[in-house]
Amino acid sequence: MTRPPTAAQRRIIDAAEPVTGRLTGTEHQLAALVKRGLAFRHPRPPHDHFLTPAGHRLRETAPVAAPETAHRETARTDMARTDTAPAATGVFAARVGGEEAAATGPARVREVHSAWQGLLELRRMTNTGGVTDRPCGWERTHLVQAAALALEAAAHRPAGADPAGGGYRVRATPQPEAVAVREPDAEALRACGATLERAGWQVGEHTDPRTRERYLLASPRRV
Repeated sequence: MTRPPTAAQRRIIDAAEPVTGRLTGTEHQLAALVKRGLAFRHPRPPHDHFLTPAGHRLRETAPVAAPETAHRETARTDMARTDTAPAATGVFAARVGGEEAAATGPARVREVHSAWQGLLELRRMTNTGGVTDRPCGWERTHLVQAAALALEAAAHRPAGADPAGGGYRVRATPQPEAVAVREPDAEALRACGATLERAGWQVGEHTDPRTRERYLLASPRRV
């Protein structure tokens, strides 16, 4: 891609479904995104259009702002940055644990269920042979969100802002393609591991050498 997308194309990309990357627009608009390599047309009916990996990367990149606006946004981000839960991007974000405030109730349950079903469809469309029992490419580049979605979709309880309140926390690790899952309750931790294994992750239980706390190390299964 040699030129940035137009404002209209950027709006279509930003409005894509957060997990599957499914796009909504006119045939002309979608065809233009396909020509740029930012979208593809699914070969099976109803022939919907979805973001390519390049389209997903662009969607996660903030639009270029004017210098003064960019300076204000940078300052605001620096002031808001904390060492708790990672900041969410996009319309939907699974709860990784440690959020200050998060939606609950039936509406959130429906939203999480829809996101999980969308992720399974993304696996079917992008995995070799259309298998849905192992993670897809999107999950391998969004490890924390992917693992957290699997846990939240299975009704595990994410941690709140209070570290003593219990619940799972999913965090990145220095190891490639691995996340750490912590849960102070031993039985709940094992249940998280079982859920991730059913979702196609390889899971091992480990002990933190400093705190002696048990935690899970999970990686997307390849075969």
